[in-house]
Amino acid sequence: MSEVKAGLRYTEEHEWAEKIGATSVRIGITDFAQHQLGDIVFVELPKLGAKLEAHAPMGTIESVKTVSDLFSPVAGTVTKVNEALLDSPELVNSEPYGAGWIVEVEIDGEIAQALESLLTAEAYGDFVASQD
Repeated sequence: MSEVKAGLRYTEEHEWAEKIGATSVRIGITDFAQHQLGDIVFVELPKLGAKLEAHAPMGTIESVKTVSDLFSPVAGTVTKVNEALLDSPELVNSEPYGAGWIVEVEIDGEIAQALESLLTAEAYGDFVASQD
């Protein structure tokens, strides 16, 4: 069973968003997603200052099995990228909710509204259970 961390918001594309400031979130992929992908060998990160659209591609993640798009759960501007993933992409496998985070984004508009449009941990858990 994949871990679904309480307090985060989720997408059906298996990304998570965590509020880390008044107007900013940290984004990564879920434990379910990293299990499905297998061993991560490369993460293409968006550039600092990149404008992201909600539910639009923001980069790619490559495993020994496949290459998949990474989707931004929110609209905003990239303020920080996890450069540790450039040398250690396997952090996504070992710590998808910790050291394996992907980007931090300054939200366009109201943060509460942006996060409310995403799945709760309970709803995402039910969604993942229906995928197995």
